[in-house]
Amino acid sequence: GQRFGEMEVWAIEGYGAAYALQEFLTVKSDDVAGRTKMYEAIIKGETPAQPGVPESFKVLVKELQALGLNVELLRLGKGASTNGAKGKKEAKEAVKKG
Repeated sequence: GQRFGEMEVWAIEGYGAAYALQEFLTVKSDDVAGRTKMYEAIIKGETPAQPGVPESFKVLVKELQALGLNVELLRLGKGASTNGAKGKKEAKEAVKKG
C-alpha cells in the first residue's frame, strides 16, 4: 500500500486537494469502520457517509492524555463555525467552564 509521510501530506495540502487528502488519511487509511461503510455505500449505490476520525489521531489524543493533558473532542452543531468570532467566544467560554 501507499504511505503518506509528513512531506507528502504538505505537498497534497499545498496543491489544494483537501478532500483527496482527507480521503487518504481516513477511509483509505486506518479507519476500518469508515472503510467498510464506504465500501458498502459504493456497492449499494448510496451516498458515502462522512469519514470518521483517523486512528492515528486517536493515538495522538491518548499520547497527550498520557502526558497529563486533558484533551476533549467537540462536535460542532449545525451552523457553527470554527473561524468566526462567535465560535471563538463559545470556545473561550467552554474552556473557562471546563
